[in-house]
Amino acid sequence: MSKKVLIIHAHPEPSSLTRQLVDVSVECLTAQGHEVLQSDLYAMGWKAIFDEHDFPERANLQRLSFGAESAHAYRHGRQTADVAAEQDKVIAADAVIFQFPLWWYGMPAIMKGWIDRVWAAGLAHNFKDAGNTYRYGDGAFKGKRAMLSVAVGGPAEDYSPRGINGPLEQLLFPITHGSLYFPGFDVLPTFAVYGTGHLTAVGADAAKEAWRSRLEGLFEDAPIPFRPQNGGDYTPRNELEPHVAVGQTGITAHVADGETTQRQQLETEGGVMKTFVILTRRADGAAEDFKRLAKPEVLHVWQGFADGIVRAVHGLAAGPGAAFELESTTFEEARDYIEALPYVQENLLHVQYCELKPFSDYEKLVSS
Repeated sequence: MSKKVLIIHAHPEPSSLTRQLVDVSVECLTAQGHEVLQSDLYAMGWKAIFDEHDFPERANLQRLSFGAESAHAYRHGRQTADVAAEQDKVIAADAVIFQFPLWWYGMPAIMKGWIDRVWAAGLAHNFKDAGNTYRYGDGAFKGKRAMLSVAVGGPAEDYSPRGINGPLEQLLFPITHGSLYFPGFDVLPTFAVYGTGHLTAVGADAAKEAWRSRLEGLFEDAPIPFRPQNGGDYTPRNELEPHVAVGQTGITAHVADGETTQRQQLETEGGVMKTFVILTRRADGAAEDFKRLAKPEVLHVWQGFADGIVRAVHGLAAGPGAAFELESTTFEEARDYIEALPYVQENLLHVQYCELKPFSDYEKLVSS
């Protein structure tokens, strides 16, 4: 069934990986029969600053209260034309994709300004003028899907569970859980490409293939299992019930059985949705074309969730045509073992981390 998908993207450089992935989005979703809407924020010259100019007809000229003025403007149809047009796109869409580079651990200011201005009172919060009644699983956008596609300059290790930057999903929690789940979206796991500051043509091609695979599951993949406010896990004061997430605090406590649920989903689907590492041989000091390699040196790694097991389920890094399996208690141990192999040390040109799902698509990728 044909759907409408809104792509909101923010990068001023047309040749950037972000913009290349946007092109893949349009191509892939259109080929699936979906209608694609776009908001290219830089091309639109989007006004990122949320200020008094957003309220042409103020309810109170003495003091600017953003919540009150936003509600007044939305309720009486007195919003600026650009804001109203973007709201119409979101309301019409079955899914919304945000594509952006990670700048200082968040989205670019122009995209944050889009959310600040478009997520009006009465729409994204204070829905039905009912205060906090409809949020976190309820709200105006309930039944719609949302996903982030993020280009990360740093290496995946920096964003690993013990990495210095912290896990990416936790860094993006204010967006996925706050900006998106709060008004009702079902939020899919973030798609991320790491190491884009040193991305090769090989890595860019692999990232595009991985993104195509994720887009195929846009309307089927399970969302992040955030705990709904009105699902029984919270007290009337919006604190977790004593029997829920016992011993847990902070961000992860608000994901319902996140590790177990995701592991069971992967086992049921027979798929892998974590990280793959591309290892390419040196060839005249430059990367070989990924598509031309008869047997590309590709190592696919996925990290177990509850048990922390890491397996290299397919790879040729030990030698041409040689596949091996590896088990380790942590991703870091697996990586250290792999990169210490003499064959890898002698031939490794670049290591690129992305996501790929399902495993059958990975097999198609390496055999193409």
